[in-house]
Amino acid sequence: MAWSTNQVALRVHALGVDFSGVRALEDVSFSVPAGGVSAVIGPNGAGKTTLFNCISGVARHDGTVELEGCDLTHLRADRRAALGIARTFQTPLLIPDLTAIDNVLLGAHPQLRGGLLGSIFRPPAVRSDERLMRARASELLARLGLPRADVPVDSLPHGDRRRVEVVRALLPEPRLLLLDEPAAGLGADEASELLGEVEAFAAAVGTTCVLVEHDVGLVMRVSRHVVVLDAGRLLLAGSPAEVAADPRVIAAYLGDDWSEVKT
Repeated sequence: MAWSTNQVALRVHALGVDFSGVRALEDVSFSVPAGGVSAVIGPNGAGKTTLFNCISGVARHDGTVELEGCDLTHLRADRRAALGIARTFQTPLLIPDLTAIDNVLLGAHPQLRGGLLGSIFRPPAVRSDERLMRARASELLARLGLPRADVPVDSLPHGDRRRVEVVRALLPEPRLLLLDEPAAGLGADEASELLGEVEAFAAAVGTTCVLVEHDVGLVMRVSRHVVVLDAGRLLLAGSPAEVAADPRVIAAYLGDDWSEVKT
């Protein structure tokens, strides 16, 4: 799916959230262009995961959240998910006794005809949907580097469990995919390959990806737009080149040894 260069996928305005009297986010406003990969970076405790929790509806918040012009502000997390927001977490949230493919298929439940009753009584149409979805899940797992889909996830190393969670989020072809540290536990080459496959699949189905990632070099290579948070406030939002050259970002996060991300 081709996006216009001026389309906006996500817009947040005056976003704020309190935890027990502590202001975790304060007056955060930015927009994310539609298509491709954008990123959120910042020091530990900057509010990156809290931002994802607000966007996905896990955390209650002040301000507004819009997905492709649709106001999600007063919707619960399940309604936001139904409208096209999917996410992963810093620690993969998987059911350990289920196989990789069965964990992935949990993400496809809203797409299966018949809903919950259909999954119980399994009329022919639902069984056909499940077979197609299982085939898609198996293909996507192999594409993202996990060809064995029939093994319990508790027997997989951390990096492979992260792949399973990413595939589960991708399977329903969301409009917005929030990836919280998708490269954690992966080597540099593995991380680049994984994000390359995610970007290619997302482009094919029209998904916009936003990732939280500490590998700044990787962020600068794969992102078209970067949001920088510091102490719960927006420091800067712009292109990778703008972010890498900004003295405030260098002082707050990148440090003086950042020349390799400038190119």
